[in-house]
Amino acid sequence: MTKLWNKGYNLDAVIENYTVSDDYSLDQKLVQYDCVASLAHAKMLHKIGILTTQELRDLEMGLQEIMSLWEQGKFKIERSQEDCHTAIETYLIEHYGDAGRKIHTGRSRNDQVLVALKLFAKDEIGQILEAAQELVKSLNAFAKAHRETPIPGRTHMQLAMPASLGLWAGAMSASLQDDVIFLQAALKIIDQCPLGSASSFGVSLPLDRQFVSDTLGFEKVQHNVLYCANSRGKWESMALSAYTQIMLTLSKAANDLIFFSLPELGYVSLPKELCSGSSLMPQKKNPDGLELIRAKAATVQGNLNIILEIIRPLISGYNRDFQETKRPFMQSTQITKESLWVMTHTIEKLEVHLDKCVAAFKPELFATDWVMELVAQGIPFRTAYQQVAQNPNDAPHQDPIQNIRTKNYD
Repeated sequence: MTKLWNKGYNLDAVIENYTVSDDYSLDQKLVQYDCVASLAHAKMLHKIGILTTQELRDLEMGLQEIMSLWEQGKFKIERSQEDCHTAIETYLIEHYGDAGRKIHTGRSRNDQVLVALKLFAKDEIGQILEAAQELVKSLNAFAKAHRETPIPGRTHMQLAMPASLGLWAGAMSASLQDDVIFLQAALKIIDQCPLGSASSFGVSLPLDRQFVSDTLGFEKVQHNVLYCANSRGKWESMALSAYTQIMLTLSKAANDLIFFSLPELGYVSLPKELCSGSSLMPQKKNPDGLELIRAKAATVQGNLNIILEIIRPLISGYNRDFQETKRPFMQSTQITKESLWVMTHTIEKLEVHLDKCVAAFKPELFATDWVMELVAQGIPFRTAYQQVAQNPNDAPHQDPIQNIRTKNYD
């Protein structure tokens, strides 16, 4: 079949290769979503009298066949087809004739890709939220188990006050819970159905957009047809803003764990099965998963900037520039989900060394507690502060575990 936009001429091969790029391969992830959206659209077209009952049955059968082939890895999109939309319509026409030729009635590839991407996003964000909740559970369990496992708290990377691994894990959990709220807010904005907006200006047919939205399980219709097009890239960047926050939390946790596991500190260690080795140095156990979380956090943030810069200069209506937002959105979605899995796996297998934690405590860590003891005896805070500051290493020794028990970290 010729391209959906074919007008009787062939596109220059150089331009075709450049404009198609890898979009057709990215669309392999959208096949099932385009089929689901096409089925809802077909039911609506039947409802308003565009499709006969037999044509609807044919399309239902054809779309089910495509999804079955896709699940078996047998439905391939060719570069010459440009995208999944063309591949699907080609199959329907080849197997079901005019029913396939009618399926595109009342829509454009613009709203077609938008709804497929949104259905993809809803599924993927649901998985990310689930993965984030699993990590929160793991962090909370770790925090409970190690509430009284003391480690030196640091500010400016210098020794500050007594802390605990439980306090640290609780902080990571609290941060991630905020990130979840942020992503849920982005999902609420995404959960609007754009199908039926066509190429930004609607069509002169009595499309039942509410029926399609309800059939597809969207919270509401995205009513303004021009904004449907204008919102492409915008809602993806909202999701990536939330992904970036999640990755920032994971990056900080990864960085802390790398620091805690330094041989010079040894508060925790990673089991060898979570570490790679050196091709030269036989003693090495490298925390590659944690290091890559740090790096991939930068990739997600960079992808956010890419999308924002793509959509920033565009005038209203569809522009081909939007195609370039698909890759960074899909990539960042996968990175965020996998990074959550890796961090959960790491937390659950982390080995804690209480002896190393206790041995890390030096007298200066108790300097602030000494100030508080003097204040409790009636000495003005500033006077006590200045007195202790003269020689903080003279702070009375305390048992690190007992000191932690006196602190309200909840």
